[in-house]
Amino acid sequence: MNGKTITYWITTAVVTAFMAYNAYAYLTHDPKMMAAFASLGYPPYFPNILATAKILGILALLVPGAIRLKEWAYAGFTFTFVGALCSHLASGQQKEAIMPLVMLVVLAVSYLLRPPGRRLVEAPQHNP
Repeated sequence: MNGKTITYWITTAVVTAFMAYNAYAYLTHDPKMMAAFASLGYPPYFPNILATAKILGILALLVPGAIRLKEWAYAGFTFTFVGALCSHLASGQQKEAIMPLVMLVVLAVSYLLRPPGRRLVEAPQHNP
């Protein structure tokens, strides 16, 4: 394995571990996590929806194949981090906004360093 591949797997592991931890905290209704959602004005059922999406995204990133599904997982995680970042900033929680921003950067590194077997191959364009 070269450095690019190792960095891809490290960043992917960091993202999926972070998402797995959050999914667990959401599904168990961890009091700190529920208080954080309440402080942002979200209803108590919202963490269950996010946890389900995060688990599906983790599986999509880690399971071989399903390349188009991986693209959707990266997009979904991007929306999650951007949404969390904006929610914290809109609620005046600048300190809490740092983690979604950091994870967005880690996710971007994972996405940009994907091995060829984990990328969509664009169809050649036909010029009439």
